[in-house]
Amino acid sequence: MNLTDAIKTRLTLLSFLQFFVWGAWLTTIGTYCTEGKGWSFPQFGAIFSTLALSSILMPSIIGIIADKWMRAERLYGILHLTYAGFMLLIPNLSSLQASFPSLQQMEEYELLYWIVFGGMLAYMPTISLSNSVSYRILKMNNFEVQKDFPKIRVWGTIGFIAAMWLTNLSGSKASANQFYIAGAGALLLGLYAFTLPACQPQGKTTEKKSLTSQLGLDAFKLFADYRMALFFIFSILLGAALQLSNMYGDAYLSSFTKGSLVEKYSTIIYSISQVSETIFILTIPFFLKRFGIKNVMLFALIAWVLRYGFFAYGSSDFGVFLIVMSCIVYGMAFDFFLISGSMFVENNTDSSIRSSAQGLFIMMTNGIGAYIGTVASSALIGAYFILPDGNTDWNGAWLLFAAYSLVVAILFMLLFKEKSQAA
Repeated sequence: MNLTDAIKTRLTLLSFLQFFVWGAWLTTIGTYCTEGKGWSFPQFGAIFSTLALSSILMPSIIGIIADKWMRAERLYGILHLTYAGFMLLIPNLSSLQASFPSLQQMEEYELLYWIVFGGMLAYMPTISLSNSVSYRILKMNNFEVQKDFPKIRVWGTIGFIAAMWLTNLSGSKASANQFYIAGAGALLLGLYAFTLPACQPQGKTTEKKSLTSQLGLDAFKLFADYRMALFFIFSILLGAALQLSNMYGDAYLSSFTKGSLVEKYSTIIYSISQVSETIFILTIPFFLKRFGIKNVMLFALIAWVLRYGFFAYGSSDFGVFLIVMSCIVYGMAFDFFLISGSMFVENNTDSSIRSSAQGLFIMMTNGIGAYIGTVASSALIGAYFILPDGNTDWNGAWLLFAAYSLVVAILFMLLFKEKSQAA
């Protein structure tokens, strides 16, 4: 294997494990909380909101550290080892409470909240940091990011799929064993990260800088640019829509008739979404060249409308077909904004703040936007879509989410401008 192939292979493994350790539980924690534990939507929503809170608090801070003070691949490894530790605690909540009397007064879901929160504080910044590390190593070896990164990133989605299938086929989607899968993968990834090529901080300099620069807050100056500010605002709105899919997808499919194909293999059926991702990731270079960044991101927003619209009628006579169609359009919905958006940030920021800017992007999507989506959707479902018999009116909920996505798509089409049109 020559040096070129070796570098790409190593980054491919990085991408695979990055999302394997998340996919093991992200789409099934709702089933674990509501079906396995019998907790309410607000209780589950509180636990799931830790993803958003962590994305608000951590990515920019970690990006600043990687830009200015610490080798990015080492920081990345430390974060994954920390994440592994928290994941491996979850299946042992009872033992943990028995060992520490101070924890015995806490409800189990409260303890899970703080443990998941700790894990997310470590994991969420690694999403943007993995991009920064990959971009840096590709550039150090004279690769073209826009051409070569999608082929590497697609293996992250394959890793996510592999973890989902392992969780489902091992009978772990409603049990805490899914967190053992995540923890073991994160332990391996954390150790592997220390073998990667050195990614030295790019922001080190002997020249005098302002206090803003010294604190690593330069990335926030991007809000002074109309296009970047608007991009980040729509990242928030898109993040809210994305969170709805992550929170309720598997729980919705698991609500189908017990023993039915959809209910039994809900996670595997849901993984069609990630299979679709692998296809659409590879088309990103073509679509960006042919249609430009604005249209590519607009396609993503329209795909979110279809995603939730198809889900709304999943229990109809054409239900299985519509669910599969929803999973197929998810690939475009996710990739054409999240992956293209990451490249947009990379190509429109200075090299000294790129890790910080990537962290800011994750803060907007997986942080502020996701938190809004988590809190608002949990409240709306609890108030308006829980039927008298205790079941959930998924048709009404998904139609509401589709309408929201449509409004966001229209606003984006009207307000966001291509670079040549920007004032």
